[in-house]
Amino acid sequence: MDFQHRAGGKTGSGGVASSSETNKDRRERLRLLALETIDLAKDPYFMQNHLGTYECKLCLTLHNNEGSYLAHTQGKKHQANLARRAAKEAKDAPAMPTTEKSRVDIKRFVKIGRPGYKVTKQRDPETGQQSLLFQIDYPEIVEGVIPRHRFMAAYEQRIEPPEKKWQYLLFAAEPYETIAFKVPSREVDKDPRRFWTHWNKETKQFFLQFAFKMDKDKGIGMLRIAPY
Repeated sequence: MDFQHRAGGKTGSGGVASSSETNKDRRERLRLLALETIDLAKDPYFMQNHLGTYECKLCLTLHNNEGSYLAHTQGKKHQANLARRAAKEAKDAPAMPTTEKSRVDIKRFVKIGRPGYKVTKQRDPETGQQSLLFQIDYPEIVEGVIPRHRFMAAYEQRIEPPEKKWQYLLFAAEPYETIAFKVPSREVDKDPRRFWTHWNKETKQFFLQFAFKMDKDKGIGMLRIAPY
């Protein structure tokens, strides 16, 4: 029989493929596609029975090998059953109550300027450690607000060119501007006897004292105050 010259065929093409050949080729392409996209170890519907064949628990179909099952997963029947199962699970799932986001009111204050301050240089007569005592006055501080402080590295600030030999000590309390003291970048002694704070609610004064760890080659140096 001349397969190359039958109706619909092209010279050199081997003739028109039959419907069975077409289906076989389609199933092979689907199997290869499934191999790239599906991990059978994670497929909840894939099962090997006691006879050594494979079953699809979703569609209740039997398959002689893994390739046949993978081709089945790409077919219309399996995809339609997946869609129906997803719709059923979505319908049966209990409606989760929508949680309202807690609203946080942002407090806004009109800045009234810098607070008054006093800085005292000290030296411990026993250890020889150099220390600083800060007194910040907040006569018009907002009721219920407690002043805050923190140390800032020179490279964190954007007010002036950073120098690694300096660090900044910041004080903040509404409605006053945040102020920063420029102090040497030396290690601070965190011993509670040498590092302490106190807020006097009666006089509206905040005190902070800290000492530098011993370093014979460096002094306290200058102090500078600047808005931050």
